[in-house]
Amino acid sequence: MQRKQFIRGAAATIFGACLPPDTQAEPQHLVSQTTFCPPFSLTDVKITSVKVFPLKNALFVKIETDAGFSGWGEGDHDHTPIIAKAVQEVCAPALVGQSPWLSEYLFQKILFEAEDLGSTGLLLGALAGIDNALWDLKGRLAGLPVWAMLGGCQTSKIRLYGSFGRSKPGGWKSPDEMAATAARFVEQGFSAVKPRMQIRLLNVDPDPDPTYEVVRAVRKAVGDDIKVFVDFNNGYTPARAIALGKKLYEHFNIAIVEEPVTYHNYHDLAQVVEALDIPVAAGEHEFNRWQMRELITQGKVDIVNTDIIKAGGITENRRIAALAAAFDRRIMAHNTRPTLASAATLHLLASLPNIERWQESSGPRPEMGLEPFFHNKLTYENGHLLIPQGPGLGIEVNEEALAKAVRK
Repeated sequence: MQRKQFIRGAAATIFGACLPPDTQAEPQHLVSQTTFCPPFSLTDVKITSVKVFPLKNALFVKIETDAGFSGWGEGDHDHTPIIAKAVQEVCAPALVGQSPWLSEYLFQKILFEAEDLGSTGLLLGALAGIDNALWDLKGRLAGLPVWAMLGGCQTSKIRLYGSFGRSKPGGWKSPDEMAATAARFVEQGFSAVKPRMQIRLLNVDPDPDPTYEVVRAVRKAVGDDIKVFVDFNNGYTPARAIALGKKLYEHFNIAIVEEPVTYHNYHDLAQVVEALDIPVAAGEHEFNRWQMRELITQGKVDIVNTDIIKAGGITENRRIAALAAAFDRRIMAHNTRPTLASAATLHLLASLPNIERWQESSGPRPEMGLEPFFHNKLTYENGHLLIPQGPGLGIEVNEEALAKAVRK
């Protein structure tokens, strides 16, 4: 099958733009396809190969077809050599020779045939790369952005909160350093910020406890009109999380507390949720729909914080979002990577009715060194990210640069 012939037969034309979030007008018909009679069915396309590109801090997957079209996705970036092996040895054999339009079936097939690898962590991180690449591929085959394939788009942009951690090389940032970072986000147009305390499980109920002083400095730096969220990063027992959460709300009017206690400890999480007068978010350590079900029904969490490159990609995250909607919970995506992960997240969020008003971002993050691997990048605009409008995920990968980096 020739690429030019395919393009002539299957091309689609995209018109219009997404509505801004505050519009009261009826939704426009954003995408219009030309009428055509292709010399073959789109379902004739077959996957010919799956390639994986593991870097130290990122993992990308390319799915190629006999139509000359390819799709790119991002998987879990933790322990990338192991995730890459799972993509190559577990996922790829199930894909080659199959139609990319069977993505739902292929997801289920891989998940349950490889269930001994576990339905969380390794397998879901590998599946995320595969699934996100399949959605990118399907969009490119149809000539449509992924948000259109998912039934969006509700908005042309997503409002962000600035997310930043306390760790730095050799130690921890001071409260003043954390406040300076928060102030920089506000200068860039962000209307909410979130200091991540990064206490974690090895230092539960820390002594001395840095959280109060950090939040006080951040609130002073950003003023009273900026929303302040606080990520406890699993750092407290229920009693301490409740006491501190109430104190921070009383003194600094914080708006959200995230992961106050040990992840998967839903009994203790429910205690905190019931005791605090502000929403509690969690979910970045839940990697499938079944864990999310327990997080909602047992942990009573207010906001579901899911991760598109850890929890199985767009397909599984759509299921998670639907589950959350059934319990009137909102989605606040866990994502601080300005790459294919952010692009996939934007497309998903643009198709959901139950997204939270702010979504996580740490900005462009040039320190990650990933910019050379992309010919274009996402657009930041006054504290927002614009929804990509090109076919697929809308991000063009520099495969030559990526392959060279992997070979080093």
